[in-house]
Order: sequence, then C-alpha cells, then structure tokens
Amino acid sequence: MEETQYLSAFKDKILSYYPVSEEAFELFKSITVFQTIEKGEILLRTGQVSKHINFICKGAIIAYFTDNEGNTYNKNIFLENQFAGSAVSAMLKAPSEFALQAIEDTIIIRMDYSLYKEYIYKNDDLKSFYIAYLEKNWIIDKEQREISLVMENATVRYQKLLATYPDIDKRIPLQHIASHLAITPTQLSRIRKELKEK
Repeated sequence: MEETQYLSAFKDKILSYYPVSEEAFELFKSITVFQTIEKGEILLRTGQVSKHINFICKGAIIAYFTDNEGNTYNKNIFLENQFAGSAVSAMLKAPSEFALQAIEDTIIIRMDYSLYKEYIYKNDDLKSFYIAYLEKNWIIDKEQREISLVMENATVRYQKLLATYPDIDKRIPLQHIASHLAITPTQLSRIRKELKEK
C-alpha cells in the first residue's frame, strides 16, 4: 500500500511541473526502483560518478562537501517530495563534488539516469516536464536562494525555511540547518532564542 501512495506522490510531483500523459508517466514508472536507506547511510560519495536520480518518498537527505581542512558544508537539505542527486555528475559522467547522506531513515524512488534521459529525449511530454523542472530548480529557485544569501539576514532566511518546512527544526540537526543557511550553529541558536522571546 505504501508503495502505491509513494508512486502517487511521485506522479503528483511530475504533474506539478507539466501535465504529462499517462503513457509518458508509465515510461518513468517502468524504471523506478524503491530503496530504503538507513539514517547515516551514504547514497553518493564525493568523487563517485552519479548514475541515478532519486525522489524522496519519506525521510531526509543532505548534500555536503568537505574542504581541504576537513570542514564540511551543506549544499542542500532534501525532504519528502523532492528530487535529490548530483545532476552535474550524472550529466557529465564526472566525479561528484559532494556527497549525499540520509540523516533520517529514508525511502526513495531511484531511477537510472541514462534511461531517464533516454525517455526524456524520446517523449515530448517528458521533454516539457524536464524543461519546466530545470527552469524551476536550476534558474528560479537557485537565483532566489543566491539573492537571499546576500540581501536577507540570517533570521529572515531561517523564518522562510520554517515557513516552507514547519517541522524542519524538530527533524534535522541544527548544525545542518545552520550550514544550509550559511551561518554558524551559535548564530542559529541565538536567532532561535531571539524568536522565542518575541
């Protein structure tokens, strides 16, 4: 029963970008594989070539990279109904510059990236979905995030994150949230304290 619900959520996500036909969706469905990942498990290591695109049914995944001094930085936090992966690595068949790790017990729908792209090239509906997906995630959302990091203070960025994911602070360790917001855990603690006092 759960798999049926997850496939339905996956379909809704696809349709939120473009109204693909049932036939087109069946192409994607034919290459889906369900996978359960335990908390702490690595999906993709830094330096590994990504071969999959993942849709999160349940749980949370972080994308992070490590500098030469061993400091880690969060690139992104992915939650339910989001796609997670290293698209650049998969597209270029190049080593990923970041790692993907489950920070909760997680269930994903995994698709082979080469088959995913093959179906997109063959099907006009899937091509339209792909263009809409790229525009939303790689242009609109990316630009808004870049502007937010420069123009908005950390308190506003944290409040926006809570507005989008109301329970994120109860699910995700605060150091990951702080890194995602490009601030220190100490700064985040201070912000949370100030907001509680208001």
